[in-house]
Amino acid sequence: MTPGSHRDESPDRLYTLTGGRTRSAPDAPFDLVTLVVAESDPAPGMQSEHAAILRMCRSPAAVVEVAAELALPVGIVRILLADLLGTGRISARPPRTSGPADPSGSYSLPDPDILEQVLVGLRNL
Repeated sequence: MTPGSHRDESPDRLYTLTGGRTRSAPDAPFDLVTLVVAESDPAPGMQSEHAAILRMCRSPAAVVEVAAELALPVGIVRILLADLLGTGRISARPPRTSGPADPSGSYSLPDPDILEQVLVGLRNL
């Protein structure tokens, strides 16, 4: 598998990649902007997509970036990431924003209404 190459996204192939699963675990923390970081190197005999994710995520990468690089649907990538998270091979965290942290130390994401207004403005350019 070469990251970024055109992939066969036939239903049979996607079914095989996920072992027939259509959804990641309900407690999997993966949305499009979740940052993923590899906690280990690929192991011999590992599924090629899992190995590619580990190589790609040596530095933090968003879920959407991983999906784009692998040329796979985000839903499939979430299942693969859940596999790796379950075995401790990756860690995942929400992205940090430049705003101040609340007392718990976490950062809040921008207001969705503001993001929508920015999107509308960009489309009008």
